[in-house]
Parts: sequence; structure tokens; C-alpha cells
Amino acid sequence: MVAPATNVPSVLDGGPVPAEAVAPLIRGIAVLRQLTEAGGTLSLSGLERATGLARSTVDRITATLARMGYVRLDGRDAVLTPRLMELGNAYLAALRLPALLDAHADALADELDESVSLAVGDRDGIRFIHQATRRRAMSLSFRIGDLLPAERTAPGPLFATEWTPADWHRWHERRTADPADLGFPAIPPRTDDSGADFEAYVERARVTGWALDDQLIEPGLVAVSVPVRDPRTGRVACVASVVSHTSRRTATDLREDLLPRLRSTVAAMETELRVRPPAGTPAPPSGLAAWTGASKQELGREFIESLARGLTVLTAFGEGRAELTLTEVARATGLARATARRALITYEHLGYVEAHGRTFTLTPRVLSLGFPPLSHTSLPEIAAPHLAELAGRVDESASLAVLSGDTGAEIQYTARVATRRIVSANITVGTRLPAYPTSMGRVLLADTPEAGRQVRDLAPLTPHTVTDPVAFARVLAQVREQGYAVVNEELEEGLRSIAVPVRDRTGRVVAAVNVAMHTTRRTAEQCVAEVLPELYGTASRIEGELRTAGRFTRVPLA
Repeated sequence: MVAPATNVPSVLDGGPVPAEAVAPLIRGIAVLRQLTEAGGTLSLSGLERATGLARSTVDRITATLARMGYVRLDGRDAVLTPRLMELGNAYLAALRLPALLDAHADALADELDESVSLAVGDRDGIRFIHQATRRRAMSLSFRIGDLLPAERTAPGPLFATEWTPADWHRWHERRTADPADLGFPAIPPRTDDSGADFEAYVERARVTGWALDDQLIEPGLVAVSVPVRDPRTGRVACVASVVSHTSRRTATDLREDLLPRLRSTVAAMETELRVRPPAGTPAPPSGLAAWTGASKQELGREFIESLARGLTVLTAFGEGRAELTLTEVARATGLARATARRALITYEHLGYVEAHGRTFTLTPRVLSLGFPPLSHTSLPEIAAPHLAELAGRVDESASLAVLSGDTGAEIQYTARVATRRIVSANITVGTRLPAYPTSMGRVLLADTPEAGRQVRDLAPLTPHTVTDPVAFARVLAQVREQGYAVVNEELEEGLRSIAVPVRDRTGRVVAAVNVAMHTTRRTAEQCVAEVLPELYGTASRIEGELRTAGRFTRVPLA
């Protein structure tokens, strides 16, 4: 029997805690929320202060989260990892809106050269579920999962047109309790009476069918929004917005010039919802419940099994599994019904799950568990800790590189971990090298159909460099077949390296990982026997996190 939750941090206080709530799960959620609000990294002592939990409890929670792959312990710091995004991915997959509508939002952003976002309502606030941003000095900085108060946004009044009296009461209570909007860390604190006439703003939105944000969040930011309605119910499914800066467009410009185009895109989105294909086949039951039991046996007291099992409940949801009964949650996770029931009761108390009769659904609040800071993670950031582990295991330098965007005939180092040696390659992040005489370049070129056209001048950099185009084509064919590349002294005499590809969700090679060394330290045969298995393992771990991070966000390669 799980003890009732006690000493729960006030940040998660949702009223009296149900007797059957899982206390370790509530505390684990508190730790994840504090890490999220800190930008993804916080010291263990900082977590102790922020949550009010005992240090021993923080240590056990972070050890459990690290075992699950949700947190990485880096010295005295706890760091969120991209794998945690699988919780937010479960919500977004169950919602299906990003997958159905993101192409329309992206196309509009390209056409207008402005940022376009999709948002859903979260009680008296909104959360972003998709962002198509423009790269410029003055640009939108909100992230998927960020929570904003409804009254300081363009989407907010559109959602509020459907609020109940209870919703309005909650909004008034929040405004009174938090007059500066300190509970919304994604935006600047409120210093004026912005939002005071929100109810009149909502009535205008109800009549016109659109809403405008004229610098309500901060000076310079303007946005226009139109609701995307579910054709089956007529209710607002999400809100699409075009966001700009007053240095580019005024609020009047948005209304007069961009609103018609936004409305046209929203009509296409609603057509997409009307003809949406059936949801995918539900995934088979996971083995996570058995894994948590084995982890408990291995780690003993340091592993909090009830926390791990509680978090697996969120992953039961997804595409084709938007609404689940208790029995279906238990079946999908492999948990006992009683265990799944207590977790659902806990999540309902905390606002992460809603009950609808016999079924349960996830709420947008699930995105608050790490998604905002992790949604901006780049491939080098994903790779860095794995490269450090690889370098430590093989005692050699390890690197990540991509093909350069301008010519495709060079590689650019985007992450690197060097070892302390007297003789080592003097390469730093940002260094560019010709692709053809490097192991990472060959791995990348082997997956590029245009490789023959990209690599024209095979200059002899050493006596060992392959310079004959026909011979080089055979080398690439061999690399493609065997899945790795070994280069011996072709870039520089005395330098040997071995590389493997890193693939994205589609199977496309987007980067390469290598280990480089002096030829006296390992033979080519030893590289294949000793280093290649480690490289494959590292690439697999990077790919796993890249697949999770890239499911609903764009992961920058550099």
C-alpha cells in the first residue's frame, strides 16, 4: 500500500491530496518542474532548496530519473535529457494536431516570412504545440510547451469565448493571487494593468472571430490569431497565430495585410481535420513495468520504483491512444490495475490527466515536464555527453561532424571531446576539413547520391590519399555496404580515424561520429575490433535521443 502524499511542495498544490495519491510520484514531478523552470540544469543543492525536499530524497529521485534516462547527473548538477521529451511526445501524439497541421503552419511562415504558432488552451492560460520561427535578431523566442496567461496573448481571448463560469472564477482568483504573473516564467513580469479589460477583449473576439495582441506580452511584440475549430464539435481545437515585431509590422498591418491569409490557412487546417485519417495502430504493451522491477532489484533503496512506474503511465497514451480506460492503461504499461489507478489519481490531482467517465486523457500540462527547454536542443548538445563517455572508454578523441551547408564537399566539426595526450589532432568545434580524405566525410558522402558531383578535386594531401575518382567511388561503395569508414593517413601522415553514421527518424544520415588517434596507438584492425563497437553504441544512443527530440520539434544539426 502506498502511503499518502505528505510534505508536497506548494508549487504543485492542487488542493487536498487524495489519500491514494503516490507521494514519490508527486515529489518526482516537483523535481522535474523545478529543473524545467531552471532551464534544464540545476544543482542538487538547488533542487533541495527549490522543492523543500530533504537532500536524501532529492538524491534518490534524481538517481531514479537518471536510471530512466530522463536526467543526467553531471558532477553536482542534474541535467534534463532529450529522452524526457517522450512524456510530452505522448501528449502531442495523442492530440494529433501538430502532425496534421504543422505543414500548413510552416508553409504560411515561409510565405509571410513571419513566425507562425499553434497553441492550445490550458485552463486560464495557453501552451504552444508548434512553432515555425524565423531566424532574425528580433524574433519569437517562445518554445513548445511554454505557458502564457490568456489575457496577455492573442490566442487567449479566443479560447476564453468557451470558458465556463468556473473557468472565469479561476482566472479572477489567479489574477488576484499573482498580479505580476510570476507564475509564468516564459514572459516578463506584468508591471501595468495589461489584461484588465480582458472580458471586453473576449467579447470582441467572439463577434469578430479573431484576436490581436498589440504588445501585451512585451513592447514590440504583435500577433494576430484565428481559431481552428474541430469540424466534429465546432469547438476551438487550437489557435493559429502570426507573430511579428513592430520594427517590421504594426498591429494594423497584421490585421489588414496578414489576417486574410491566416484565415485562408486556418480554413485549410479545418479541412485537414475534417478528412483526417484514422489514428495509427496502438503500440504493443511496453516492458517498462518489468524493467522497473529489475532496476529496483539492482539498485535497491536508491531506485524509487513507484516514481518510475508512475511516470510510465504517461507513456501509455499516444497516437491511437488518446482516451484510455484504466484497464487499457494497465495493459499498455504492464502495470497492475491498482498501481495504474493510483498513478492516474495522482496525475488527475496535479492536473496532468482528466477523467471523462471511465476514460482518461492527458492535458497540455504534461508539456511542462521538461519540454520547453529541451525543445531547443541541438544535435551537438545531444551528442556531447555521449562523446565524452566514448572518449573516456577508448581513451582517444571523439568528434561529431556534418557536411557543410554551402558546398557539401567539406565537413564541419560541431562537437568534440579531446583527450589529454602529448600528440593529438589540433581540431576545434567549427573546424572545416575536406570531406573526401576523412572518415566522417566518407560516411556522410556514402549516403549522399550527389557525392560524385560534390567531390571533384581529389588533391593528394599525403602520399596515401585516394585521388582517382573511380577508386574513390569504390571506397564510398564499400563504406555504404559495411556501415563505417576507416581512413589511414590520407588527411595527415600519422593520423588514423574510424567513423560511423548518425541517422535521423527517417533513416537519413545527418551526421557522423568518429574516433581519431595517432597510428602508433592502434592498428586499423584494432580500430575495427576495439573501437567500432563503442562507436556503434554511441551512435545508437545519440540516434535514440535524436528520434525522441525530433518527433515534434526541429533539431538543429549545428
